[in-house]
Amino acid sequence: MTHLGELALALAAILAVYAICTSLLGALWRRERWIASGTQAAYAVFGCVTVAVVALLHALLTRDFNLEYVQAYSSSTLPLQYTVAALWGGQKGSLLFWTFIQTMFSAIVHWQNREKNRELMPYVTTTLMVVSLFFLGMLCFITPPFERLAFTPQEGSDLNPLLQNYWMTIHPPTLYLGYISASIPFAFAIAALATGKLGEVWICTTRRWALASWFFLSCGNLLGGRWAYEVLGWGGYWAWDPVENAAIMPWFTATAYLHSVMIQEKKNMLKVWNMVLVILTFALTIFGTFLTRSGVISSVHSFTQSGLGPYFMAFLVFLLIVSFGLLFYRLPDLKSDNELDSLMSREAAFLLNNWVLVGLAFATFWGTVFPIISEWVRGVKITVGPPFFNKVNGPLGILLLLLTGIGPVIAWRRASVKSLGRNFSISLIAGFSAGVLFFLFGYRNYYAVVIFSLAGFVLGTIFSEFYRGTRARQSMLHESSPQALGRLVSKNPRRYGGYIVHVAVVMMFVGIAGSSFFKIEKQISINTGESFEVGRYTLRYNGIKSSDSPHVSIQAAEVQVFVQGQQIDTMYPEKRHYKKQDQPTTEVAIRPTLLEDLYVVLGGYDAPSGLVTFQVFVNPLLSWLWIGGLVLILGTCVTMMPTPAERQERVLAQAPVARGNEVAE
Repeated sequence: MTHLGELALALAAILAVYAICTSLLGALWRRERWIASGTQAAYAVFGCVTVAVVALLHALLTRDFNLEYVQAYSSSTLPLQYTVAALWGGQKGSLLFWTFIQTMFSAIVHWQNREKNRELMPYVTTTLMVVSLFFLGMLCFITPPFERLAFTPQEGSDLNPLLQNYWMTIHPPTLYLGYISASIPFAFAIAALATGKLGEVWICTTRRWALASWFFLSCGNLLGGRWAYEVLGWGGYWAWDPVENAAIMPWFTATAYLHSVMIQEKKNMLKVWNMVLVILTFALTIFGTFLTRSGVISSVHSFTQSGLGPYFMAFLVFLLIVSFGLLFYRLPDLKSDNELDSLMSREAAFLLNNWVLVGLAFATFWGTVFPIISEWVRGVKITVGPPFFNKVNGPLGILLLLLTGIGPVIAWRRASVKSLGRNFSISLIAGFSAGVLFFLFGYRNYYAVVIFSLAGFVLGTIFSEFYRGTRARQSMLHESSPQALGRLVSKNPRRYGGYIVHVAVVMMFVGIAGSSFFKIEKQISINTGESFEVGRYTLRYNGIKSSDSPHVSIQAAEVQVFVQGQQIDTMYPEKRHYKKQDQPTTEVAIRPTLLEDLYVVLGGYDAPSGLVTFQVFVNPLLSWLWIGGLVLILGTCVTMMPTPAERQERVLAQAPVARGNEVAE
């Protein structure tokens, strides 16, 4: 089976080269059959890579320890779900999994555009196959996943214990989906630049792909934060780790693009901005892959030292040279049809939004690469930690939250003082009330009160938009409130789905502010039967419970939780020892509520004395970060709903088919 996988990868690389040549030459020489042949080759590439993935997965499930990858990342006692997750748990497998998703998306795009965008598609095929060929080349020549050992070990080394968590089964695939789907808008942007078809066609074609990329990047970052929160046992969820930064940077530029592209659709402006943002988003996904696989940075998320860094960097430089070369060539054709009329306008707010998001991406990029540059230039590696990122990105994030409440409702072209007062009166009252309310509840940190006030301001803006739209439909069409609200959203899902996403962003800001500024932390060593207090909680330690299996041994501390003398819960923080890798891990116990999380870590246990060390955190409002993630999913689903115009187009497209069937009958 593994020989079949090797053969499939080699054949996929050959087919990718064929697809590039026939598509490009077919476009230049106007040979439709060549272009069609290139499209079929792209489908075949996906088929071959699928065979390779199935072959590696089969080797993992059958415990073929003669295969180096299987021996290194699985074991006979590894649970099934983590055996499957081992497919992307190591360097070689993750690259194969990446290539699988890349070629799958390529096949989907070709199927979607089988009868449209005929001028763009050869260049789209070429771009996507170039990306696929790079990864296939790595798999065939640099880091082959089907490499065999000289002998067959009796047992595997097991998957890294830190990855044996249920979030591991969904976090990397979700992030990969976000990374890789960014290649689709990038490919269409390159095709538009190559053909000179710089209108709205490529934007409309890739709108849902860009939104899907942003959505999966959002979910991937949130799931990664949840994994860090539950697995690493440090009481936090985001440490500005280099690999975390690599995941958030394309999210910043993708968010900027989704806002900026609306200005091009409405006002035919910011064309250069949109091209640059699409290019940067995809380039940052490749840069993030370089960071995790080059060994130039130290991170709990990164793979081990490898020689892949120079290849990824060379590919990234190649992409940037080609992309910006085409962009500069087409600059005269990318001039905006309209200009900015006033700084007090929605266009100006969206442009400032772009600058803030790009500023966040650049500050994160600079803080991430500065240690690498300092080591190359001076031979001294300077650490850039969370204080830098919080100091720089914190104010930019607050400004971004403010713009979230201003941008959607300020008038196009030029806003008058009267319209500003009408549109923002409810928002200002809501913002002031929220700030006072949180102040009265004891939240006295300046930055936190500002964030809570802005959160109220944004929610006031969004509420007023839904209220005005619903009332307008009721007065004109005499609909009930639920009916008017539902139809309001269905008539303009992009607008109102975006508002729901903004609500999610507000919730996340509240969760971040509460847990960042008002966290309580305590570390204590006690014996069985003793109690201690953290915040409003009293915790009593009742002893250790042990369990054992061939795969892992577990020691769980029983901790009773009391508030004002009443028991409200029993928690079981754990220490686990994974036998194959002889490595301990910490499994935290979390009691989440809307008000705060109680987070208990079993720091250490001395069996002879019975002394146990606990580290306990109280994280106020943190649940709102995860609730915001759920609301974000809802808002994105609404945003991706077809508009009335799109539904009408589908009806018209199906009408000839229906009439043809009637005639045939």
